[in-house]
Amino acid sequence: MKGYIQVYTGNGKGKTTAAFGLALRSAGAGLKIFIAQFVKGRPYSEITAVRQYIPGITIRQYGRGCFIIKTPDDEDILAARKGLEEVAKVIASGKYDLVVLDEATIAIYYNLFTVHELNRILDQKPDALEIVITGRYAPKELIDRADLVTEMQEVKHYYTYGVEAREGIEY
Repeated sequence: MKGYIQVYTGNGKGKTTAAFGLALRSAGAGLKIFIAQFVKGRPYSEITAVRQYIPGITIRQYGRGCFIIKTPDDEDILAARKGLEEVAKVIASGKYDLVVLDEATIAIYYNLFTVHELNRILDQKPDALEIVITGRYAPKELIDRADLVTEMQEVKHYYTYGVEAREGIEY
């Protein structure tokens, strides 16, 4: 089966959730999945569930929390760059059927690594490997390269009314 490059982007909620949904579907079909989360370093509920119930999915986080409300520092950059190096090995290994690069476009947006560096890694993609890249602000070069692009558009969100992120729903 041929693998494609998918991008889930936009300012709406649901990019990571969609990627995890695809990972769940893939695990149900017996496929091997690797999820790399850039920027994120907290124990989100989806990670807890996967680690507890779905051994066919490997998850690694390459963030130290969530710096989005401030400027990333050298340690944030180092964490993302280490993740990108590991992802390059994972993609080249041929061990996985699906690789999710969660928030990779945010890492690019905040200059933790470049779209050109990511594209060099994508150049090594085995033909059968499916790759999903998520996050706001997907650069044009990545959109042009992808085989499937879905843009999540916020129409209305209770966050604008002061509702904080809720465990099990937003994290």
